[in-house]
Amino acid sequence: MSENRTHLFIGDSITDCEWRQDPEQIGYGYVRLVAEHFAAHEPGSTVINRGTSGDRVRDLRARFNDDCIAHDPDLVTIYVGVNDTWYAVRDGEETTPEQFEADYRFLLDQLSARWPARPVIMVVPFVTVVNDETARFGTDLAGKQEVVRELAREFGHTLIELPEVMEKAQEAGHTPDSLAADGVHPTAAGHKLLADAWLAAREGVTYAEED
Repeated sequence: MSENRTHLFIGDSITDCEWRQDPEQIGYGYVRLVAEHFAAHEPGSTVINRGTSGDRVRDLRARFNDDCIAHDPDLVTIYVGVNDTWYAVRDGEETTPEQFEADYRFLLDQLSARWPARPVIMVVPFVTVVNDETARFGTDLAGKQEVVRELAREFGHTLIELPEVMEKAQEAGHTPDSLAADGVHPTAAGHKLLADAWLAAREGVTYAEED
């Protein structure tokens, strides 16, 4: 896989990781770890970070053309959903499963309409229970996790089961706060686990030929 390919990551703060403050515009989370892998092994590849802290799926929809489609990516990674639950729990601003599905489906429809054979990696959002607030995320987030799974099956896209990744990490000795100190934002170890999961998932991706 040595071709010059563009890999675009879009999502919320877990993707963002201050990429706008980074001279390389990559950020300091899992996207950087992926970019470092490409720099070493596939130097012709490009990584674009378009995460925005605080975004819900409706926000990704609003900026999808400028922040994703316009870059003509060969592979898109979408990681969103935690803020849809966070706003509901903290502020009472609910995103129903139906609303979440409609907005997420819009993203996938936009991609498939333009590039039906180009691959997408979808990340199932996770939360670790470290306090009373994150303990209340469970039921609401579970509905959004299932939407991501169902849409991945429907569209035939690659899925990263991040909750399973984090569960296995805890079985190996991690604690919830060693993976995400506030329950949501990964620690350095959490980002490394996510990057490893992404690279493993990418191994199963088939890139499209020229459209």
